[in-house]
Formats: sequence, structure tokens, C-alpha cells
Amino acid sequence: MIVAQIAVVPIGTSSTSISSFVAEAIKALRRLGDVKYSLTPMGTVLEASDLDSLLRAVKACHESLFKAGAKRVYTLLLIDDRRDVERGMQDKVRSVEGKLDKQG
Repeated sequence: MIVAQIAVVPIGTSSTSISSFVAEAIKALRRLGDVKYSLTPMGTVLEASDLDSLLRAVKACHESLFKAGAKRVYTLLLIDDRRDVERGMQDKVRSVEGKLDKQG
């Protein structure tokens, strides 16, 4: 399981607001259907079964901003590709929360 975080930033638009562009990126993810995602205020966390699926999703998000009218797109990508055990994005959160519970 691969967990990643992506932030796509449109440049060269008529507004400082980017929510409509983020919405287009999420629509692109939904059309693919094979990558889970969790939208956060500063980016989107992705979960994919393999690297090819993840990179296809990243490309779809990136390209969707051009289709929505951005003149330039700046994309940040962080990838956590752990192959010794199957861990998804919720597993990572539960692990930290469990440690917080033990510490009080």
C-alpha cells in the first residue's frame, strides 16, 4: 500500500482563491476510482495499491488544473511506499493516536 500527499497549485489565474481548482482535482480522482483520498486544508492524502495507480492519479490531478484554466501548475508530492507490511492512511493515524492514548 502506498500513501502519498499531493498539493496542486494553479498559477496564472484571475483569482487568489484555488478551491474551484482543488474541486477539479478531486473530480479527476473520483473518475479514476482506484485511489482512496482524504482532502485536508493543505493538501490531499492519497492511498493506492501500487505506484502506477498513484502516479496516474497524480497526473490526473495535475492535468485537471490546466483543463480548468490554469496557465501554470505547481505540484508537490510526498510518497510513503512501505513494502514490508500493508499499512494504509488510517493505519498510520491510528498508530499515532494509540501512542498518544498511552502517554495520556
